[in-house]
Amino acid sequence: MSRRQWVFDALNNKPVERVPASFWFHFVPDEKDQNALVNPEIFRLNLEGHKRYFAEALPDFVKLMSDGFFHYPDPLLREARNATELRALRPVGGKHPWIERQVELVKALTDEIGAEVPTFYNIFAPATFFKFQFDRDGDRQLADLIVADSEAVKHALDVIAEDVAILVERVISEGGTDGIYLSVQNILDPRITPDLYKAIVAPSERKVLDHANRVSDNNILHICGYERAKNDLSLYLDYKSKAVNWAVNSENLSLAAGKKLFGGRAVIGGFDNNRDGLLYSGTREEVEQLTEEILREAGTTGVLLGADCTLPLDVDRNRINWVKEKAAILFEPSKERTI
Repeated sequence: MSRRQWVFDALNNKPVERVPASFWFHFVPDEKDQNALVNPEIFRLNLEGHKRYFAEALPDFVKLMSDGFFHYPDPLLREARNATELRALRPVGGKHPWIERQVELVKALTDEIGAEVPTFYNIFAPATFFKFQFDRDGDRQLADLIVADSEAVKHALDVIAEDVAILVERVISEGGTDGIYLSVQNILDPRITPDLYKAIVAPSERKVLDHANRVSDNNILHICGYERAKNDLSLYLDYKSKAVNWAVNSENLSLAAGKKLFGGRAVIGGFDNNRDGLLYSGTREEVEQLTEEILREAGTTGVLLGADCTLPLDVDRNRINWVKEKAAILFEPSKERTI
């Protein structure tokens, strides 16, 4: 069986010959501040980083990173002096270079590795694109705008979602990726209550995800716990996706418990992505023991091994192979009883 097929079997809660495993990185230094439209070197670094990682680690599936494209390209989003000015925001359109170059990136990567393993392109939620416009404390500044004029912010998020929906369709239909990896996150400010989030933020996220689901059956929902951010996971229980990835270690919710919480959908993760986590700093014995513990609790059906979020780029690639090799050993007929 091909690696592509067993990953899709895992996503569809079918028995597999080995639990798939993959981890992901940002391949560009200071990725949040880079602009591939201004600096072509960023595009090249991202492209070459993916190719090098795939050759070194042979992951079973690949999250294609959007480094260099973190900033929605309409300057009005950054330059608006108050929330009301956001009402003037309009879509940049499907032929904007911000979309064209991402399609080009995805196609180059899927041409290189897509025949061997499934790929999923990283797509940020509209609110995350919005937060990236601020130099710091984007959650607080976005919350300020919502409090000042929630309908203006909702309009802006809907406009961003319209462009992101076009991007999603094109990276799948033209770029050849198998689906998207949609990264959502709570607005980390106490003023944004669950009800306010559902009214103002969620519609734009649903718009993107619903559009992705119309063009692909293989989309992943990522509830981002980067730098140990904590989320109210209940906000996303009815977001439709093939699989869910959340910060197991930040949320203190295991893969097994999360699989139940999300209605039996396939789940991805299990490992801490931070430098003090075992995957980065533990011994081989500790990493292998954790791999077995995760699979013993979560089972081997509808489970894909990965991390809470992106790993530090300098992690030893051999550590990824420790996970893959241990998972493979656990599937030997004489060892199946240990899971």
